[in-house]
Amino acid sequence: MLRGSKVGLRARHEEDVPVLRTELYDDVVNASRADGGPWRPITPGSKDRRLVVDDEEQRIVPFSVVELEGDSLVGIASLWDIDNHHRSAHIGIGLVPSARGKGYGTDVVAVLCDYGFVVRGLQRLQIETLSDNGAMLRSAERNGFVREGVLRSAAWVMGEFMDEVVLGLLARDWKRDSKG
Repeated sequence: MLRGSKVGLRARHEEDVPVLRTELYDDVVNASRADGGPWRPITPGSKDRRLVVDDEEQRIVPFSVVELEGDSLVGIASLWDIDNHHRSAHIGIGLVPSARGKGYGTDVVAVLCDYGFVVRGLQRLQIETLSDNGAMLRSAERNGFVREGVLRSAAWVMGEFMDEVVLGLLARDWKRDSKG
């Protein structure tokens, strides 16, 4: 398990799947804001790529996020679209509603940075988030990410186009424990 100050990132367990489906993906608004495509229900027991890990897939490393105190499941995190040639990847996180506002997001981003830069030897990490996602913007910036641009009306979310903010962090600019 990868450890931060508040959370740990571990492999997805089978018993995580029903909780994640209920807490993250059955919520139409939350799932629509987090996923790059239109919401659709996930059938219990299905092998949906958002929940069930394909250990053969090399371009994504999915984690379950657990509280260090109590070991309860609080969300998901991943490095995705990993490009070993350019040594870059994207960061994604999703926290269950009861875990939001506790500083877990900042800690998750810090642990993913450590994994990406130290363990994987990546050069660049990137985050894309909706412009009104203040929690993710704060979590990224507390870890040293810099706003690099805005993709105007790039995301169709619940009946309207929304701007996306692109943030980047280079290995040379990253400081371990830079979270605020």
